[in-house]
Amino acid sequence: MHTITARRGALFPTVSARLLATIVLAGLAADLAWEFWARVITPMLVGGPLEPAALVQSVFGFQNRFLAEAIHAVVGVVFYPIGYLFIARPLQRLILPGLPLILTALGFGTGLWIFALYVMAHLIAGLPAFLGFIPLTWVSLAGHLLFGVVVAFVVDWRESGK
Repeated sequence: MHTITARRGALFPTVSARLLATIVLAGLAADLAWEFWARVITPMLVGGPLEPAALVQSVFGFQNRFLAEAIHAVVGVVFYPIGYLFIARPLQRLILPGLPLILTALGFGTGLWIFALYVMAHLIAGLPAFLGFIPLTWVSLAGHLLFGVVVAFVVDWRESGK
């Protein structure tokens, strides 16, 4: 069985126009996958969609739903892929350089889930940690894992030059 191992390379990518395009492509692909999971699949599993904009509203204390959706979209399309490229992947390369790409991706997705449901929802918005581990917690985990996998594989695809 062949496993895709994370490519070895410089600890941090070189900032370039290609890197910026990679960030946006990875973010868009992952955000589209997340949105499909959150708004189409999740309601079939737990009876309602994931509502990250509602969390954004709770964190920042405002009522504007469009602004909350826009903030979540920008974070997903731009800042989370940057986090993968400049935090998650460098840590993986330092600590476990031979780790398969899928495990790096799943670790990144898990980190995003912890950030969303523990740091943002609990520590900042005051909700129960991980929303009290209700069914929505677990579909959120799956959505964040999906997001992480899509980001990692789009980055890998772009870096392979294909």
